[in-house]
Amino acid sequence: MLLPTPPGCCDRATRGMWSVGGQGFGTMLNGMPQLLSRVSPCRPGHPFPSIPAGGPSHRRARVLGRSVVCALLGLLVFLAPALTPVGFTGRAAAFGTPAAAALTVGYDSGRALAGFMIQSTARVKDPAAEVSSPGYPTKGWYEAGPRSTVLASLLAAGVYPDPFHSTNQKLIPAADFTVPWWYRSDFSVDDSRAGRAYLDFSGVTSAADVFVNGRQISTASKVAGTYTRHELDITSLIRPGTNTVAFRVQPNDPRKHLTVGWLDWLQPPPDRNMGIVRDVVVRRSGPVVLRDAHVVTDLAVPSLASADLTVKARLRNDSPDTVTARLSGTAGPAALGRQVTLAPGESRTVVFSPADHPRLHVPSPRVWWPAGMGGQPLYDLDLAVTVDGVTSDTAHTTFGIRDVQAPINSDGARQYRINGRPLLIKGAGWSPDEFLRWDPAYAEHRLQYVRDLGLNTLRLEGHLEPDEFFDLADRYGILTIAGWECCNKWEGEVNRSESGERWNAADHAVAQASMAAEAARLRHHPSVISFLIGSDAAPNAEIESGYLKALRAADWNVPVIPSASGKSTPVTGRSGMRMTGPYDWVPPGYWYDKREGGATGFNSETSAGPSIPTLDTLRRMLTPAELETLWKQPSAPQYHRSPSPTFSTLKLYNAALAGRYGRPTDLGDYVRKAQLAQYENVRAQFEAYSRNAKDTTAPATGVIYWMLNSGWTSLHWQLIDRYLDQNGAYFGAKKANEPLHIQYGYDNRTVSIVNNRTTAASGLNARVTLFNTDGTKKYDRTVTGVDVEARGVTTTSLTLPTTVPGLAKTYLARLQLTDTSGRELSRNVYWLSTRNDVLDYAKTDWYYTPTTSYADLTGLNSMPQVTLDVTATTKATRAGTSTTTVTLRHPGTTNAPALLTDVDLVSADGKTPTLPVHWNDNHISLWPGESATLVASHRTADPDRTPRVRVSGWNARSVTVPSS
Repeated sequence: MLLPTPPGCCDRATRGMWSVGGQGFGTMLNGMPQLLSRVSPCRPGHPFPSIPAGGPSHRRARVLGRSVVCALLGLLVFLAPALTPVGFTGRAAAFGTPAAAALTVGYDSGRALAGFMIQSTARVKDPAAEVSSPGYPTKGWYEAGPRSTVLASLLAAGVYPDPFHSTNQKLIPAADFTVPWWYRSDFSVDDSRAGRAYLDFSGVTSAADVFVNGRQISTASKVAGTYTRHELDITSLIRPGTNTVAFRVQPNDPRKHLTVGWLDWLQPPPDRNMGIVRDVVVRRSGPVVLRDAHVVTDLAVPSLASADLTVKARLRNDSPDTVTARLSGTAGPAALGRQVTLAPGESRTVVFSPADHPRLHVPSPRVWWPAGMGGQPLYDLDLAVTVDGVTSDTAHTTFGIRDVQAPINSDGARQYRINGRPLLIKGAGWSPDEFLRWDPAYAEHRLQYVRDLGLNTLRLEGHLEPDEFFDLADRYGILTIAGWECCNKWEGEVNRSESGERWNAADHAVAQASMAAEAARLRHHPSVISFLIGSDAAPNAEIESGYLKALRAADWNVPVIPSASGKSTPVTGRSGMRMTGPYDWVPPGYWYDKREGGATGFNSETSAGPSIPTLDTLRRMLTPAELETLWKQPSAPQYHRSPSPTFSTLKLYNAALAGRYGRPTDLGDYVRKAQLAQYENVRAQFEAYSRNAKDTTAPATGVIYWMLNSGWTSLHWQLIDRYLDQNGAYFGAKKANEPLHIQYGYDNRTVSIVNNRTTAASGLNARVTLFNTDGTKKYDRTVTGVDVEARGVTTTSLTLPTTVPGLAKTYLARLQLTDTSGRELSRNVYWLSTRNDVLDYAKTDWYYTPTTSYADLTGLNSMPQVTLDVTATTKATRAGTSTTTVTLRHPGTTNAPALLTDVDLVSADGKTPTLPVHWNDNHISLWPGESATLVASHRTADPDRTPRVRVSGWNARSVTVPSS
């Protein structure tokens, strides 16, 4: 049977065009473009307030790829990720012969195909001319969305069990994907108006022969590479009624093709992402087509008093006659217009500048800022070309006015400036879904988490996401650093230590075409602040020249970085970034030392490696036997860590966990200790970079945490797990990046205040109190009158003494920041030892520095259990969204604090976490008599039943209570 179209699913929502709803198969493609609403009618429920579209107007042994993906409209919905594994949508397979496929609205003057029927060529013996002709029967074929890999379609059809659980992915035979697969779609044309027709597409992985109505129109030698864009004239082939387009998609091998791949992030998909992962658009126009419309902005910096806009668009006369056309429209506040005469076949770029259109000089522009620095206003560019008063083609896009500079400082580090203001880049690496399935709601949830974490940047190493992703980044003010991936074909010519094959002449052409297409696609997004033309390696002179030529032609006006490592190129020069690791466990104090991966310069990817998810997630992704192995066998291979031998086990991590906290006694104890360890380590990483950002010598200028998320159910490199649950790593990062923050320095024992706000703070009080784990106070000191400038750092006169009488080997440090009225502005609790971790820097490897002696934190195990008083209420705040307020109180039944108390929302039966969720604070510590109120925003899972509240923690007795 055919899979039904899921409710609440929409295509290109944030770009401003919406799918033709309710028409199903057989939707007619009108001969001329239609003007459509720029407000999406289908907005899936959001747990947090969303931002309106458009704004107010290893390395040496690892790889990523590029999420060239998009929505599987009518197939893949990952809504309610807390209820089912994200991306696994059931067992319905597609059989039968569909009528002309429904078309969804695409950009500009085109409409995207709504989906395909797909089948292996091993099962289809008919000639290509028959397969690609209207009426060809597709009984037994599988339904695929408009952007789908082969395996994504088969998973949606229920051919294989959930690959994110246990070792299910091993059950998928890779041999099925070593032959080409057919992608076939029918579309209908109402040819009531004569005009031109084009097939416009990218995202073919790895290559494809292309057919329309039984005729081959291109070959796999020409349609090659995930990122290349193709426009094929099909005017002479289409007919009124049903038409057919078919792609014979070739197998992918990222070692051999300039596509997408995975190295050590996760177990690679057996189909290697072969398929079509971006829209295939049928465009109709009159005799003159309008392409490449964009705006080049020039903002006056530092005054921000004005901006100059230059509008460019390319007109092409595809008719056999000389044509006089008029190009007109608006760019922000400016009306534009010009008459152009074009000879047959002539293409011309039309330029509108402030010199000939004074309104393109914009006084007091609405400037786009990263989140936390200002608003995210966007302007519209709308153009139309007419011939004899009849619209021939149209174009629409949005753009932001902002300025990006990233000079290299005197220490050789790249320092970003946005609109003239220096900015410490605090980011994380982004991963798409392993099977390149795109869901706009799921992506938006993760971007909301990015803002909640206090991060300002995402790095995309390859796997460059679809347009909707960058639309969301524009709206949320999340900066993005895009670039090519490492260690496979993309670096095969220059990185001979990895598996990528060397390039030939065709590869150079594909690479340059890929750069041209991505530059044209990304240039109008204000969130995009750089492109990395190399990752672990930098391109050689020939490759760099091709990239730069394509970037110049696209009017690319933000920094081009030669590599994410320290490698340079002949023209672009020094990188200003470094890739010094680590990628596996190091202690918290590591981050403060200005060597290796410590807090100095710009580290483009780094973290302490493993990130054990919550117990809820672990039970969803692993079998009981695998859970036993996880905590009982520290050196056992972990399928859900990495295929890389370097990262295949948790040996280093588990040794540190046992060495610092004591050997785990059961699974729950292992996870409890893991959350404590991850909280302190991630917090220290961001705190070190934040504090050192204002150093006069070798300051920290940027850090990319490796990574924000994983493309599947993972045991490493993640702040957010696959199901959007939040572990200790998440809340450690959130604490470190809070707007006004008090923190401790592991290196020099000082207390500092970091102000991430745009306004100064003065008259602050900083207090540090030391306790033994039984709650006995051993030291207490306060300094008053502390001032910290906007986006500044102040190191106070508070320095913890090296010795304190009666202080136990394991102790607690409570830091508090208050204002003049005594109101607490920031609280930060550390668990420390009189015995420090000892690192052996002389034996540093590329992925970690060995620890020869561990801090003794085993005293935490003796902390008495605390039963907290808990009350909770839930109320609906708007359609589909609720707020739960939880009050915790330490009753004082023991002198010991409740350390790192975790609060979760669960279903009424107590079994399923309510996710995604946005807490104002969590993983908190309470001393006797103290109370705290936590507020969570979340989707309303069941309008008739409020969620329950589960409280646990290091020494908080686990309790679950109802919310009234």
